[in-house]
Parts: sequence; C-alpha cells; structure tokens
Amino acid sequence: MTKLKGILLTQGMHGMISQVEGLAKALDIDFTHHKVELNHFWKLIPPNLSPISQSVFKKINHDDFDVIISCGRKSVIPSIYLKNTANKKVFNIHIQDPKVNLNHFDFIVAPEHDAIEGENVISTKGAIHYLTENEISENKDYLNSFIKKDERKIWALIMGGPTKYYDYSTKNMKHIFTALYKLLKKHDFQLVVIPSMRTPINTIHYAKEFFGENHTIIMDVDKKAYLSALAISENIVVTCDSSSMISEAALTGKSIYIASILPKKNDKRFQRFRNLFRELNIIRNLGEEVEIWSYEKLDETNRVANIIKQKINL
Repeated sequence: MTKLKGILLTQGMHGMISQVEGLAKALDIDFTHHKVELNHFWKLIPPNLSPISQSVFKKINHDDFDVIISCGRKSVIPSIYLKNTANKKVFNIHIQDPKVNLNHFDFIVAPEHDAIEGENVISTKGAIHYLTENEISENKDYLNSFIKKDERKIWALIMGGPTKYYDYSTKNMKHIFTALYKLLKKHDFQLVVIPSMRTPINTIHYAKEFFGENHTIIMDVDKKAYLSALAISENIVVTCDSSSMISEAALTGKSIYIASILPKKNDKRFQRFRNLFRELNIIRNLGEEVEIWSYEKLDETNRVANIIKQKINL
C-alpha cells in the first residue's frame, strides 16, 4: 500500500518540530517540513481574528498531500486554508490549542493541562515528540568519547532556555548549579550537561566554568549526545521551562528531577503540567531527597497515532 503524503507546518522551533515530526513518523507517512511565515501585520493578529486566506501567509509550494500536521499559532490559518482548497480529501491535525473553532480540524492533539474539550480532541499527558526508545538505545555509546572514564554514576542536566516566563540569569543558573553541585559532592556522581537550541551560549560557558574538568559539558547542540545522555544516566534533571524535554525524558522511565526557576509571570499552565507528571510519579523537584523510583514509560506519540489510524483507517 502506498504511504500517505503529509506536510508539516510549524514556526521552525525545535519543540514544535519534535511534535509534528514525531506524530508523522508514528503515523508512518512520507512528509516534508514547511516553515510558516506570516505576511506583514498578520504576524500580530491572533488566528481567531485572521481571515482564512492566502493573503495571511507566504505561499507554501506543495499541492500533493493527504495529511496536514500543524503546530503553533502561526500554522493555524495555513492548515485550514490548505485543507479547504485541496482538490481531494485531506485530514488536518493541529497540535496545541488553535484558539479558533475546533471544527476547522479533523483532530486536535493537546495536553491535558490545556483543558480543551471536543469530539475531535485527543488529550495527551504532556507533549508528544519525535524520540523513540530504539533511537535512544542506538545512541547509548555516543558519549563514551566525551565522559570521564571512572566508576561514578552519571546524572544528566538537560537545559532549555529563557522564555517569557523564565529567565536564564546568572543568579537563576547559579541556584540550579549550586543545588546540583551539593548533590554530586554528596553522592559522587558525574554530571553531563546537555544544552538545547534555546540555551544561551553564556549559560553553557558558565556551566563549564562552574562544574570544572571533572564533569562533562557538551558545548554544542548535539542530538546524539542528548539521546546518549538519556540512555546512560541514572537520574535526569530537566529545567522547568521545557515541557517538551520533560515529556521526552519520561519515555525512559527513569527518575526525573525538575530544576525550578522563579517565574517572571503567572505560569499556571506549566504548573498544571508538572502537577500532572508528579501525580503520575514521573517527576520530583531538584532538592528533594535523592532516590530511584519507577513509573510507566510515557509514549503518548504512538498512543495518539494509533487513535488517529483507527479513525481514518490508515
């Protein structure tokens, strides 16, 4: 049977790409990425006040597709427009709350903490993503040439980056690094620090300066290093700003500690997400007693894909 063809629409941010690509792979469709760019002042207008028109966004040169998977505010109007103007039956799936009438989409995939309800809504525990257990396992040995060869167990610090809610100031980073330093001294583990695309370069350099030569700081964004760290770490620490990376870490079934940053503004949505993960016994807060615990590995991407496959007979 010929695979369905899909187009993935995002603003180009890693977290969004991870979600649309993860779902496309789980659905087993052939796909191409398109970075959405809005025209002129439409960049400032929310989707519910924008017309469903080609005038809103720069033309997407693709006309042969069966599935549209979109994520983020800027991709809402292009997804609806491309579905409406297609010359055949097209399914469109939007990830996150589109903030428009949900009936514009065949499926909405949104985390439980967004509290969206509708017949076409599939609620998830956390964010779906593009990581797989096989991929993590296949890259287990990648960090062998980076880490210090000794008997210490390994912990990973997975870092996100500044957002409108959380500031990566030296003060905030020092608070996290100090808490980790006390633990690594007490429990004699080796820390591996993994930056993401959002991590400021000065934060990476500060980590290298702070932890010194006895620990491993990956200086560049390196997916293989990220996967390897998830595979070899006994415990995983993730900064509180990234729901995506917390969700990705939950695929491992390993103990996850959240490194908190005092929010600049109301972060209730993030708090709801973390409260859910705590109820599921997935996370604890950095600073709580160090222990190993277990939970059911979270693989929401494949669960969502199976629901969609059944409904559209893929």
